[in-house]
Amino acid sequence: MDNIVFPTLAELNAHGISNAQAQEMEDLHTYGQKTTVRPTVAHMEHILYKPFLVLNHGFLRVIDYMGNQAAVVQAARVSYGHGTTKLRSDIGLLRYMLSHQHGTPFEMCEIKIHVKMPIFVARQWIRHRTANVNEYSARYSILDREFYIPAPEHMAAQSNENRQGRGSVLTPNQAIVIRDLLLEDAQRNYDHYEAMLGESEENPDGNDNVDRLINDSDDFPGLAKELARMNLTLNTYTQWYWKCDLRNFLNFLALRADAHAQYEIRVYADILLNQVLKGWLPDVYTAFMDYNVNAVTFSAPMMHIMRDVIIAKCLMEELHLFITPSRYPTLLITERECAAMVKSIRGTTT
Repeated sequence: MDNIVFPTLAELNAHGISNAQAQEMEDLHTYGQKTTVRPTVAHMEHILYKPFLVLNHGFLRVIDYMGNQAAVVQAARVSYGHGTTKLRSDIGLLRYMLSHQHGTPFEMCEIKIHVKMPIFVARQWIRHRTANVNEYSARYSILDREFYIPAPEHMAAQSNENRQGRGSVLTPNQAIVIRDLLLEDAQRNYDHYEAMLGESEENPDGNDNVDRLINDSDDFPGLAKELARMNLTLNTYTQWYWKCDLRNFLNFLALRADAHAQYEIRVYADILLNQVLKGWLPDVYTAFMDYNVNAVTFSAPMMHIMRDVIIAKCLMEELHLFITPSRYPTLLITERECAAMVKSIRGTTT
């Protein structure tokens, strides 16, 4: 995880980060490298304040974190007692808790990130209500002229099977037309946004109403920011600080790093999963991948079909011979899990 290549100054500038802001990020990162008595994680200290670039103008960066894997285990030992140290290793305990949905010990770790994203992505993100959020206020400040425009390979028609998803990719010519429309609308609305604020001296699209505002600029006080902002398109970028405990962080990743999540929020979740969580809490990451991301849940009807298939192959009575930890030494599966799996598959057929 230490071979992360951080963006150059030119790349930061392309994502709307000024030279002064880039220097501030670097200063904060350097300043933070001092002795502390609190538990730290080398990977997190390495990436602290450093931006990961996302989409065409977005980024995310870790601002702070609290706890390591020991914090989760310590909390669990309080719940389960010291005897658990003799029953299973720390890794085994982490895996047991995740697989059995014992979530409280995971609340002992927290993470705070700074995210810059399109407004429509923020509106999806904010549905995860178990976090502390402070967003850039367009009531007090003027939003930047930055818009998310999808790359051609991400412009697709509405799916015929999923009412909230994408289907086949548009043709190159169709994608160009859509890109131009999105950019034209965003630019025009931002021009009018500036005009309503009394911040514009030009009228690129020749709108008569904008001309009136500009020509009457001596008397026009400018519309309040809290009203003018309503004219901006949803692909305009916003920013916020987002703080969450590990339990709810994993819940967020389970939904937003999933292949069915919208691409524009999934790219943020992928970085948080593979660049942040993996280095911060590697054994939690591995267990989370095993028991959530790469796991499959079968419904009762699906289990019924599976039993029928196994019975047809005459293997039902021999399941316990095939499902053992020794047969799958690289999977970190326990005797308890194997027994539970055999029991679940056999169901009421025994």
